[in-house]
Amino acid sequence: MNYIDLAKGQIQSLLEDAYEKCVGSGLLPAGCALKGTVEIPKETSFGDYASSAAMAAARDMHMAPRKIGEALLSRLSLEGSFFQRAEIAGAGFINFHLGPKWYGDVIANVEEEGAAYGSCRVGGGERVMVEFVSANPTGPMHMGNARGGVLGDTLANVLKAAGYDVWKEFYVNDAGNQVHKFAVSIYTRAMQLRLGEENVPFPEDGYHGEDIRELARAFLETAPDFPQGKSPEAWQEDMAAFGLARNIPKMEADLLKYGIRYDEWFSESSLHESGFVAETVELLTQKGWTYEKEGALWLKTAELLRRKAVAEGKTREEADKLDLKDDVLRRANGFYTYFAADIAYHRNKLETRGFSRAVNVWGADHHGHVARLQAAVDGLGLDGSRRIVIVLMQLVNLLQNGQPVRMSKRTGKAIALEDLLDEISVDAARYYFNNRSATSPLDFDLDLAVRQDSENPVYYVQYAHARICTLVKLLAGEGHPVPAAREADFALLTDETERALVKQISAYPEEIKLAARDLDPSRINRYLVELAARFHRFYNACRIRDAESGVLGARLKLADTVRAVLENGLALLGVTAPEKM
Repeated sequence: MNYIDLAKGQIQSLLEDAYEKCVGSGLLPAGCALKGTVEIPKETSFGDYASSAAMAAARDMHMAPRKIGEALLSRLSLEGSFFQRAEIAGAGFINFHLGPKWYGDVIANVEEEGAAYGSCRVGGGERVMVEFVSANPTGPMHMGNARGGVLGDTLANVLKAAGYDVWKEFYVNDAGNQVHKFAVSIYTRAMQLRLGEENVPFPEDGYHGEDIRELARAFLETAPDFPQGKSPEAWQEDMAAFGLARNIPKMEADLLKYGIRYDEWFSESSLHESGFVAETVELLTQKGWTYEKEGALWLKTAELLRRKAVAEGKTREEADKLDLKDDVLRRANGFYTYFAADIAYHRNKLETRGFSRAVNVWGADHHGHVARLQAAVDGLGLDGSRRIVIVLMQLVNLLQNGQPVRMSKRTGKAIALEDLLDEISVDAARYYFNNRSATSPLDFDLDLAVRQDSENPVYYVQYAHARICTLVKLLAGEGHPVPAAREADFALLTDETERALVKQISAYPEEIKLAARDLDPSRINRYLVELAARFHRFYNACRIRDAESGVLGARLKLADTVRAVLENGLALLGVTAPEKM
């Protein structure tokens, strides 16, 4: 339950009730609506909540805002509400101060909802697919995939907590040019192993990694007659199947170690084999969005993008000035392009499987592809501009000893996910990769990630949880178990650090709601750091163990409530909540 929303809603109801009483007493004119907003002031001296209702009503009532506010206060009844007093301030703000009931209800609500605390129903069960990582299965996953994995997985967790029906998917690019290049690379390495590297040139655009050599060696163990008995094309087909059969399970295992489980690994090749790509291209043709040139079939991407630009507010003249180009869907040799398959895949998401939205986590280098894909799906009549949502992820800068790290010590290539998890814990990796919004570049400091002090945010948050667990166990051993909320007197929580801590606890459902709205799960990281900080300030300012019995119980319950919320938040991030450190 969102006690911030409840408090705001209650203020609106209290003021509307006061207004009706004012109308009945002749203090205010009838027929006017109270349309002001209710906000949380930055300065606590201005109250816990402030309403602008008096100022918003000034024009309709033809009265000074302060006079309206004074009238409302004269008929305002706070009995039984969350608030203990209200006052007029400035030009007419009405400031409300929370009473013990609100603080106690927040703590009781966390106890009642348990692991579900923070969840909400804003999603209304809307079916959303989150597709992320989707790395080419032609080599190890790199740092960009590592960040994309955490962002996608955590975003899916946040959306689920916000009431969406979420499906997590990995799109396996097991067809097309990349796989052909993969097969040729393995084949060439195998030929070099048979005939000598000096006798077989390696293609410049091939995959040069050591993993390709390893696949070639492994394949040769299963094919002692190579290269006899088959055409190069047949051998390459076998090698592609062999390499994918090894690489895809390895990707699954690496991601599972990373705490990521998908609902489905969807194969691009299945779209081709079922004829779905050809069918999708035919639908675009039937709708008049394709043409033939030089034996190839082209999509009228430029016209679709101009139409999209106009729909988004540009004039036709402005849209006509955009430097737009058309795209090939089917090459002259009869093979469909990756773009054609991507359009078909998103048609499959939205039309065949019925997801209301398809959220994709992509690298920033795919920026130019976003509008083209949305426009193409618009051309199918599926409202791609609204229903396809792209989270563009910026680059990761890996640092160690203050210097950039670009190469793996093991392979001499770009850092792979398995290399990273050799250096730091899964908890640290998951926390850090979600520590900034996807739109911001990320500096990942390996040295900081393994430090055990307050400078390391994941340690700082986990330490707060462990500290509370130790406290709870210690006091239980001394005959002071954590009381139930109904047994604690929260009116005894009068210190400002106690009240600030409860307010931070109450903000958790709002953070989930906003993280889902903005597709920005990094809000949860920032929230947890602030919750840990407020707990440490409370713990240092307010004695628990030596406090009078009633105060001890209320403070112990407050501390244990923080523990529960920290555990919930860390679970959203896929990070453990240790009981001791």
